[in-house]
Amino acid sequence: MWEFESDDSLIAATPREAAAFSAFYRRYEGPVLAFFMRRTRDPELAADLSAEVFAAVLASSGRYRQGGAPAHAWLFGIAQHKLASSRRRGQVEDRARRRLRMAPIELDDEDLERIEARAGGDSTVQDLLNALPADQRDAVRARILEERPYEEIARELRCSQSVVRKRVSRGLAQLRSQIKEGT
Repeated sequence: MWEFESDDSLIAATPREAAAFSAFYRRYEGPVLAFFMRRTRDPELAADLSAEVFAAVLASSGRYRQGGAPAHAWLFGIAQHKLASSRRRGQVEDRARRRLRMAPIELDDEDLERIEARAGGDSTVQDLLNALPADQRDAVRARILEERPYEEIARELRCSQSVVRKRVSRGLAQLRSQIKEGT
């Protein structure tokens, strides 16, 4: 039933329906692992960061508001934040997992191989971004993944903030369409 719901609907239903979170998790487990694998080249670290991201999503799903950034953009914003935080601290923060009383992840060689295969075999966020026109790709990456303000992006791209907003909007719409086609 939940497999055909939109990402926004899944996140909105998560506080009261565990199956909604499960569907969202299954949909994005591979792309989130791939996101971290590309950036860390370490399957154990990628798994730890992914677990922390999904724990944070679960813990904060009640605060998610539909109509803002799409759920997948919200998810990858959390991922970017967790990655930046772990780099600053030199370790993976595990506050969200502890709050949910989740045990630390212990991986064997077979698990590590599955992570590497899963991260490398899925259509990744980077692949989806690369399919966008360059102006949209740059705007989406700066605003959503890097969480930079529109004003700063507009200065860098030498255009108005409204042009940047339009590029981000169009890029996210195209990403949403690509993701729906792939599911």
